[in-house]
Amino acid sequence: MNNLIKNLQLGLLVIILISTIIAVFIEINNMYHSKSVTLADLLLMFLYLEVMAMVRVFWDEQSIRITLPLLIAITALSRFIIMQGKEMDPSALVYQSAAILLIAVAIVVMRLRHSKKLGIETKSKKK
Repeated sequence: MNNLIKNLQLGLLVIILISTIIAVFIEINNMYHSKSVTLADLLLMFLYLEVMAMVRVFWDEQSIRITLPLLIAITALSRFIIMQGKEMDPSALVYQSAAILLIAVAIVVMRLRHSKKLGIETKSKKK
């Protein structure tokens, strides 16, 4: 049963990777035909890059650290705010900015949790 689940996960990873690569080429094609590159386009390319990195990490380690999805979430929210631009209600920008700030704080806390600066030992370092 574990082998079946592992094979399904790896199969889905391949599908995600192929889909992401196709999306990258579609985005590059759109930028070429529109003859412009916007910040939203660059953030989208960065999102694709982060998804590919997450696939690589999961393929190598069979687990995903929480920081990669959090970075993807921050980038996606930033891109969403940029895409909406002046059309958005200012109060919505406040909520989205607060969401980005909360995600950033979560990343800092996750990083510090494994830091020696706080004097917290991880399970693998305990004797």
